[in-house]
Amino acid sequence: MYTSNENATILWPLLVYGAIVLSLVAIILGLSYVLGQHHNERATGEPYEGGILSAGTARMRFSSQFYLVAMLFVIFDVETIFILSWAIAFRELGWYGYIGVLVFIGLLAIVLVYEWRNGALDFGPDGKKILAAYKKMSHKPSS
Repeated sequence: MYTSNENATILWPLLVYGAIVLSLVAIILGLSYVLGQHHNERATGEPYEGGILSAGTARMRFSSQFYLVAMLFVIFDVETIFILSWAIAFRELGWYGYIGVLVFIGLLAIVLVYEWRNGALDFGPDGKKILAAYKKMSHKPSS
């Protein structure tokens, strides 16, 4: 069993560390308040977005294509992390890990083809529609 004396010796470094952190935070905030600039100009309260003045409302509607691209990025980004983790532990995992990552990459390829066929990766205008309209215009008799 631990006595109260042993618990106190284990706990004191944590308390000292906490006191040091809190005092550093107080010193840094105090110095930034004392040494910082105090001004109240017209643009002080405006949000800064790369030097461009904001106009309009923040309630703009985005195309669903924007969210689809964002979700695809996150999905493939997380999958990249899994593959890199496998590469780090390659020697320990052996052939089972190699077969597992091959199945994983195969599933990624199948999902990518599925998304491509469903039009999730079509970001611009449809090329077939553009060609059909061009052919229609070129076959019109001139008057």
